[in-house]
Amino acid sequence: MTLIFLIRHGENEYTRTGKLAGWTKGVRLNEAGQKQAQAVAARLKHLPFKHIFSSPLERARETAAPLAEALKLKVEVREALGEVGYGEWTGKSLKMLARQKLWRVVQGLPSAMQFPEGETIRAAQLRLVDALEVIAHDHPKDMVAVYSHSDPIKLAVAFYLGMPLDLFQRIQIQTCSVTVVQLGRGAPSLVKLNDTGPFEAPRPRRRKPNPKQRARRHG
Repeated sequence: MTLIFLIRHGENEYTRTGKLAGWTKGVRLNEAGQKQAQAVAARLKHLPFKHIFSSPLERARETAAPLAEALKLKVEVREALGEVGYGEWTGKSLKMLARQKLWRVVQGLPSAMQFPEGETIRAAQLRLVDALEVIAHDHPKDMVAVYSHSDPIKLAVAFYLGMPLDLFQRIQIQTCSVTVVQLGRGAPSLVKLNDTGPFEAPRPRRRKPNPKQRARRHG
């Protein structure tokens, strides 16, 4: 089984002021975000991570850097871990976007949403899940850290919980929070969600023996 720690990037001026950064280049952590990145690294550095992956966007890579430095690991950038492609909504304030008719779609029926000149939410979810499945396949017994963004993490959690895509907005992911999923043989499991507290290494879930197999062993 693979334990994947999904970590949202730290605060930046877009998150602070309620704007969609999307794939805007040059969005870096502000002072509060830098402190968050150091704090989450301090919370996690005692865990036996084997790999650190990140969205290619600066704010995610900057958040990953302190943990990578503490553990002497390379940050492995994966394009598929990037933010949702918001298209023409990129850079706009959430207050302004909330006045548009499409806002009701993205909040109430996101499975039908395509951002103007941008990505569908369905495609973003598939992209994220595929990326996590590749990581789990390549590192079947490891603990790995994955630095990404709020909506992608929410979409991945919804998928692994078997939650309808139209309900994914009910999940909250704070800056520099940690969400943990366990992937591998059998059903996936959600170990932690939107956690900002101290961490102990989660114990891998063990599959219960089949009663018939147990009977054969003792027969």
